[in-house]
Amino acid sequence: MTTMQTVNIGQRLREVRISKFMTQAELAEAAGIHQDQVGRIERDEVEPRLSTIRKLAAALGVEPNELAR
Repeated sequence: MTTMQTVNIGQRLREVRISKFMTQAELAEAAGIHQDQVGRIERDEVEPRLSTIRKLAAALGVEPNELAR
């Protein structure tokens, strides 16, 4: 039987953002999305689209799969 691992993008996004010494506002600006959206993603209130994950990853200088660990 195969089990699926739950991906917690919000928590991982916060960890990477903090490790890069960025605020939510700085990340939002760099990614071209609204700061409120970054907060909602980090709190796992919304599931981001793949395009948003790519923007966030690019703004953080990481590969998108780094946010899905």
